[in-house]
Amino acid sequence: MSTHQQLGELVLAVANNRDRAAFAQLFDHFGPRLHAYLVRLGSDPASADEIMQDVMTTLWTKSHLFDPTKSSIGTWLYRIARNRRIDTLRRDRLDFFDPMEAPDIPAEDAGTDRKIDMQYREEQITESLSALPDEQLKLIRMAFFDELSHSEIALKTGLPLGTVKSRIRLAFSKLRRQLETSGVIDAGSEN
Repeated sequence: MSTHQQLGELVLAVANNRDRAAFAQLFDHFGPRLHAYLVRLGSDPASADEIMQDVMTTLWTKSHLFDPTKSSIGTWLYRIARNRRIDTLRRDRLDFFDPMEAPDIPAEDAGTDRKIDMQYREEQITESLSALPDEQLKLIRMAFFDELSHSEIALKTGLPLGTVKSRIRLAFSKLRRQLETSGVIDAGSEN
């Protein structure tokens, strides 16, 4: 069982049974990661700790709202942390706001959103690849990771060239359906 699946089961245990042991495991796993993430975003350690605690409290109280079909638990928690940090910054700015002074509000860091989205996409692609039958996965790896042509794959595996092509095409069809279902690519997209 993958770490992603184990974490998902822990969240279900918290959501359905208020399982304190499962929550403790999630806290031990995500607490330090969220704290480090918030410090990297520019929070001081005390603020990062406070926000991390708030995020983990949200996990405890709102775990039933987590939808594993939309994102991983990590992506969900990092988004909550990012949003709480922004809320904290906005609240702190209002405390020091002088209406006679023009506000100097920096643009949001779009790079963080892109990183979270890329992490989610990578997780979904890895899961989709691991769901392929071994024979198709082997051919995909040879074609794209080993950069072999279809003819080279046929020679190396002893399979007819047509079989190699059809299995790769079938694997891509399965991958496309799974990635459309998970929202990584749009249905009907040519990419």
